[in-house]
Amino acid sequence: MDLKDLMAISGYPGLFRFISQGRNAIIVESLEDKKRMSAYSTSKISTLEEIAVFTETEELPLTEVFKRMYGHSGGRKVLSSKSSNEEIKAFFQEVLPEYDKERVYLSDMKKIIHWYNLLLEYDMLHPEEKEKSGGGDDSTNENQDEGKTQAPGDKNPAVSGSTKPEGRTRKKSEGRTGHTPRSPQHQPGKSIRQQPRKS
Repeated sequence: MDLKDLMAISGYPGLFRFISQGRNAIIVESLEDKKRMSAYSTSKISTLEEIAVFTETEELPLTEVFKRMYGHSGGRKVLSSKSSNEEIKAFFQEVLPEYDKERVYLSDMKKIIHWYNLLLEYDMLHPEEKEKSGGGDDSTNENQDEGKTQAPGDKNPAVSGSTKPEGRTRKKSEGRTGHTPRSPQHQPGKSIRQQPRKS
């Protein structure tokens, strides 16, 4: 499930696809009406791969939440974001029973449900893709056995998937949202947040 070019922009409904990088902004395209616009550095932009949901023990990547929703629904659309509050909360309790009841708000649940249904509608949810691509690591494992020690991330893979937000994104995560941006991996996202390129 590759969502790195998909993003949510504060103040705008739905999801957007990254098109190109400009001098002071990025060009994005709405998934729903295909209209393009400029998103400037003053906008709060998060790629879907950066977002994680608060649980009682960790911050679960949004991609993992989508996988749970996909499995729970059998690959079909779930209830509408316009469903009753009770239905939405009951659905989240079934899919993600460990979600943090104090920090994940109803508005967050509605956004996640809406995003999931959008991605499904446009055939952009393929949870099996990473599993297939991850199945060819035998040669890598053999090379490690020949002389290399444990690869980075093997010791505690859960830690690398829940890095803490920094700078402006920390304020966002501690505020009125139930999801937090993960460590930036999307190049345009870095320029929007004016964060240094990681080596």
